[in-house]
Amino acid sequence: MSDYNITDFINTSTFILLGIPGLEMAHVWISIPFCTMYIIAILGNVTILFIVKREPSLHGPMYYFLCMLAVSDLVLSTAVLPKMLAIFWFISREINFSACLTQMYFIHCFSVMESGILVAMAFDRYVAICDPLRHSTILTNTMVAKIGLAVVLRGGTLILPYPFLARRWPYCRTNIIPHSYCEHIALVKLACADIHVSSYYSLSVAFLVTGLDVFFITVSYIQILRAIFSLPTRDARVKTFVTCGSHIFVILASYTPALFSFLMHRFGHNVALHFHIIIANVYLAVPPMVHPIIYGMRTKEIWDRLCH
Repeated sequence: MSDYNITDFINTSTFILLGIPGLEMAHVWISIPFCTMYIIAILGNVTILFIVKREPSLHGPMYYFLCMLAVSDLVLSTAVLPKMLAIFWFISREINFSACLTQMYFIHCFSVMESGILVAMAFDRYVAICDPLRHSTILTNTMVAKIGLAVVLRGGTLILPYPFLARRWPYCRTNIIPHSYCEHIALVKLACADIHVSSYYSLSVAFLVTGLDVFFITVSYIQILRAIFSLPTRDARVKTFVTCGSHIFVILASYTPALFSFLMHRFGHNVALHFHIIIANVYLAVPPMVHPIIYGMRTKEIWDRLCH
């Protein structure tokens, strides 16, 4: 850290990503699980996209949303992990300011999109179980396209102020970001200005997106569970519940690390910095790896095509 000038940086064009501060000697070992997760995420999500594209029988709302989730996972993991691995393996810590803002935008934008896709998938399961006779008339290809467009516009619009606000702050304290990637708050904290606008806006977006999305998903599954328990036979209840089991696992895999990371950053002030960074990395690396595994193993149609 002494190799870098940490004062008097004004309008700097290059920032330094430290990786995981305090664990620099273990970076090579830490890179092994993250590299493995990235390879599995790429192979798994590309496989999902290939199978759905090749099989006309899978051209339906549920699988279209699954493809959206796979694309989101590919972009999210690729925005984070290659640069992280370059830091771990080649000590390639420098990043251009514009590239840093671009990475920050893609990470937060596709995180919001992914949350919206999970809501869309919950809505699909709700219609399929609670109103199956109207499923094909409600979730037409046009409606799926509109939902997908709304998800993309919401993510892109809500996160657009992040890089614009970050670019306007003067940076004169340090050019060192104690993180493995350009996380929004970690970057703007380096500014020698009042950053309350950025801080409050990011907190509002987090509460608005996560709060509303979790609320809609919860309402959907309350209605789904009511419909399941009203079925006449136990076999029918089990069979119906299994059809949405994959989505429940995906929701847990997506929101649990995010919630844990959020609580750590807001309330874990006595926790070591390197633990904060590791949790933040896991929050972004694990879901893209887990999603295709869950859907590949628990969705009979995809598993059958994969085995074939």
